[in-house]
Amino acid sequence: MTAVATPDRSPRATARAWNVAGLIVTAIIALLWLVPLLWAVDTALKPEGETTKIPVTWWSDNLGFEAFRKVFTESDLVRWFLNSTVVAAGVTVLVLVTASMAAYGFARTEFRGRKVLLAVVVAGIMVPPQVLVVPLFREMLGLGLVDTYWAMILPQVAAPAMVFILKKFFDGLPRELEEAARVDGASPWRLYWQIVLPLSRPVLAAVGIFTFIFTWNNFFWPFLAVSDPDLMTIPVGLATVQSSYGLRYAQIMASAVLGGLPLLVAYVFFQRDIIRSVAHTGLSGT
Repeated sequence: MTAVATPDRSPRATARAWNVAGLIVTAIIALLWLVPLLWAVDTALKPEGETTKIPVTWWSDNLGFEAFRKVFTESDLVRWFLNSTVVAAGVTVLVLVTASMAAYGFARTEFRGRKVLLAVVVAGIMVPPQVLVVPLFREMLGLGLVDTYWAMILPQVAAPAMVFILKKFFDGLPRELEEAARVDGASPWRLYWQIVLPLSRPVLAAVGIFTFIFTWNNFFWPFLAVSDPDLMTIPVGLATVQSSYGLRYAQIMASAVLGGLPLLVAYVFFQRDIIRSVAHTGLSGT
C-alpha cells in the first residue's frame, strides 16, 4: 500500500497562511482608506463645472490646477499655513519639554504622594476637552491673551497622555547608565538632559509627531480663542473658505488637500520612529 500524502499543517504553514490573510485584509482596508483621498484630489483637479456633473465620473479630460491657483490667490491660505505652523510647532516644543520632565520625575523620583499624583495626571486623559472650554476661555480673557498665538498654544500644552507614554518608555530604560553617571557626580538635570533624552529619541519623535498632528487638526479651540482673520489656522480658515465659496467644490477640496499635505509628509519622514516608539512603550496591545 502507498502512503496517502497529508496536507502540510505545520505551525509555520499556518502562520504563513495567517500572514497572507492579514496582508490581504490590510491591503483592502488601505484601498478603502485611499478612496476618499483620491476623490478629493480628483475633485480638486476638475473644472468647477464638472464637480457637480451627473452622472459622477472619476476622470475628466480637462484636469488642471485652476482650483489650486484660485485658492492661493483668492484666500489667505499662506497666512493660515504660517499660523498653523507657529501654533503646532509651539505646542509640540512645549509638550516635549514639560511632558518629558514630568515623566522623568514620575519614573525616577520617589516622593510622597507620587502614585496619587500620577493617577491624577493619567485621569486627565478621560476628561473631555469640551468640559474645560469655558474656564480656559475665561482664564485667557483674564490674562489678556485672547486673539493671540498664546491663547491657542498654552491651553494645548497640558498633555497627560504624552506624560503617560513617556513615563512608560523611561521605566524601560536601563538604570545602570544613570547610576554610573551619578557616581561621577552628574546632577539630576544632567542625567535627564545628557543620558535619558538621547536614549529617548524614538519616543520623543513619536510624541512630537502625534502632538503636531493633533494640534494642526484642532479646530474647536482655535475657533473659540481667536476671532482675528489674520490669526486663523488651517482648519478655521477652511471653514470660512467653505462658507464663502458656497458650492465651489473644487476650491474646497483643493484647500483641504493642501491643508493635509504637511501631515502626510511629516508621517512619511517619521513613520519609523512612530512604529519603533509604539513597540518600545508596549502600546501595541501585545
